[in-house]
Amino acid sequence: MIDITMIKFAVLADCFHCPVKGEFAFNIDWLLLIDHQGDIAATYQPQHPEYADLLATFKRNDSLQVIPKGEYLLPGLVDLHCHAPQWPQAGKGLDLPLYDWLQNYTFPLENRYSDNDFAANVYQDVTKTLLANGTTSAVYFASIHRQSTELLAQTCLNVGQRAFVGKVNMDNSDQCPAYYCEPSVTQAIDDTELFVNNVFELAGNQSRLVHPVITPRFVPSCTSELLQQLGGLVQRYDLHMQTHCSESDWARDYSIQHYGVSDVTIYADMGLLNNKSILAHSIFLNQADIEKINQFKAGIGHCPLSNMYFANAAMPTRELLDHGVQIGLGSDIAGAPSPSIFRASFDAVSHSRVREEGVDIYLPASKRGTANARISFVEAFWMATVGGGQVLDAKVGLFEQGYHFDAIVIKANSAIGNLRIWPEFDSAKDILEKIITLAQPENVAKVWVQGNAVI
Repeated sequence: MIDITMIKFAVLADCFHCPVKGEFAFNIDWLLLIDHQGDIAATYQPQHPEYADLLATFKRNDSLQVIPKGEYLLPGLVDLHCHAPQWPQAGKGLDLPLYDWLQNYTFPLENRYSDNDFAANVYQDVTKTLLANGTTSAVYFASIHRQSTELLAQTCLNVGQRAFVGKVNMDNSDQCPAYYCEPSVTQAIDDTELFVNNVFELAGNQSRLVHPVITPRFVPSCTSELLQQLGGLVQRYDLHMQTHCSESDWARDYSIQHYGVSDVTIYADMGLLNNKSILAHSIFLNQADIEKINQFKAGIGHCPLSNMYFANAAMPTRELLDHGVQIGLGSDIAGAPSPSIFRASFDAVSHSRVREEGVDIYLPASKRGTANARISFVEAFWMATVGGGQVLDAKVGLFEQGYHFDAIVIKANSAIGNLRIWPEFDSAKDILEKIITLAQPENVAKVWVQGNAVI
């Protein structure tokens, strides 16, 4: 029997998770044991010979948390791409082309984050909002300002969210507005390296709940010298890296015209790719790009809704999954308005269905779309949990021994929200699909991160 003294608490629940891509498991009355570090020490099914004794012991010790029937335990959701400073502009200007949207809304807003008081209010709100939507791990772009970016990291630590936070780097004066641009490569690198060390040294961050992330905005916004020196930081400190990759025709063409190669090759040549690299969007990839992403074990943050607004194309998610590319989901606040990764899961399915069926009514059905392009709701949920964890090289997204206990409880009843479960009609698969399509913050009854209840 497991050493009970090593266990902080146990949870008894009906649980969903996806141990295998494309499949889900629904375990009734599952017993999960959480150790003092907030990791899953063991799991027990009711038929296990030690199950009854363990259940009785934890009840007697008052260390058993029972999730009521009609509520469901799920792994916490992973958001691989969120622009935290853009939260105040969510839902605005989505009719504009990307360049105009950035110039008219984004850059003026992000420049406000030189004011730490302004930043504090926004960062408190966005981190708590994502947690309320069930996002236990979030990858944040901040702004070019080191101090307020450190404030974002501290805020994530204070609210208890697992976070990967990056100070944005952008120094190409041909592409960046004069008021929102790094003064020099030297200053940008010095600030970024100081930021990295300051995040590592945050009081209470010994377990590395919050990670610094190297963050070149995207190829056009950075000079080659800055990209190369940022790559040096990735290699020197073995850091996560996040950026936009091949998001649009314009971005792809810019790289080809100025470097003669694709975004993926540029990032690889600059030392920016590793097994913790998050390439947001990554729509316009060629076969060599796919092979290089797999070679480095990098991953993609798929942002289906913002792609519909700003990329003018649909990512070939089905094909990339079939090629073994690591893919998770991103909200892309504020390129898309919703902070919910459940919504991103739903949009990923819709995105794939539109690709498969096509939209041009003047073409015959057989020529209208891309055959066999769809993904399932289960695959979308896998990306929202396990896939995101794989991209981050983090033990999140599964209820298995050794994984961090990052979890959410989804509550469905007729008094709140739109989520309704009808036991007479709904199978386990039906329930999971309904959660993905209908769950709202009011259905998120409880949230744990690293074994700590944060909601």
